[in-house]
Amino acid sequence: MFYYILRRLASVVVMIFLITATTFALFFASPIDPARYTCGKNCTPTILEGNRKALGYDQPATVQYGKFIAGLVVGREFPDNEQLKADHPEQIVKCPAPCLGYSPSQHRTINEMVAEAWPVSLSIAVGAFSLWMLIGVGGGIIAALNKGKWQDRGIVGTALIGFSLPTFFVGLVLLTFPAIKWGWVPIPKYIPLTENPASWAANLILPWITLAFFFAASYVRLTRAYMIETLSEDYIRTANAKGVAKWAVIFKHGLRSVLTPIVTAAGLDLGGLLGGAIITESVFSMHGLGYLAVHSVTTMDLPTIVAMVMIVSTFIVVANMLVDIAYGFIDPRVKLAK
Repeated sequence: MFYYILRRLASVVVMIFLITATTFALFFASPIDPARYTCGKNCTPTILEGNRKALGYDQPATVQYGKFIAGLVVGREFPDNEQLKADHPEQIVKCPAPCLGYSPSQHRTINEMVAEAWPVSLSIAVGAFSLWMLIGVGGGIIAALNKGKWQDRGIVGTALIGFSLPTFFVGLVLLTFPAIKWGWVPIPKYIPLTENPASWAANLILPWITLAFFFAASYVRLTRAYMIETLSEDYIRTANAKGVAKWAVIFKHGLRSVLTPIVTAAGLDLGGLLGGAIITESVFSMHGLGYLAVHSVTTMDLPTIVAMVMIVSTFIVVANMLVDIAYGFIDPRVKLAK
């Protein structure tokens, strides 16, 4: 197991390196001058040349990427020009490791922007994940145990509705009626968990429900299908014939076999969601990683785009690795290579 984890960690590092190198090359090794996106419509040749030197865009792309990787390990300082640092020491911006870069449009390090957005996305992702797993897996089990009955039809029908409705529609409906018109819950805004846990949850309940309504639908169908298949296996009938308690048959024997595909889907969904729920954050004006990614694209903030690609890909690759490791604990039939 230990050597397997080491190999998977090594593969994660290689994949992230390849992803960031490709993204970096697309923006900084292309014929387009990246400095033209640093000063808006008021760019002059003098300003462009100054920004090009300050941000290191006058250096070869390989050198720029090498400094980007070095910044992740030891940190960096901006402007990325020794002469400018000597002439204007008061303008030096220090970016500690892991330094993701400097945003010329926001005039601050990307680390600072990510530090502000990360708690928002984490709060939305963890809350929504917990809600949809509870509803999705629980609903799927109930539907499977009542196959063909009204409970089964009702749960599956609701799941189909949830899967069909886009998240922006559900979010707008929840924002318009429960929050604005009826005043049942506050209009969502992010309040840190450490500041007030009750207000933190109250302000995030609508984004949680929006995402859970969509994701839970697929987990209901997935859990139901695998539970029906598993409950028809010979070892389940044997356990029932031996008089094993019903809850033990369902959860200890049946659900454990179903967990493998559920964990696979859950890990990838959570990994992607940690990188930002773009639509949900936009609907509720929550400035998380998804909002930061969209804003960086619309403003052509190239360093932030590269950093966001690396962050999102890291979440997904790490989540995939954790899912692979979890297989060995969930399913005894799975043997991890030594």
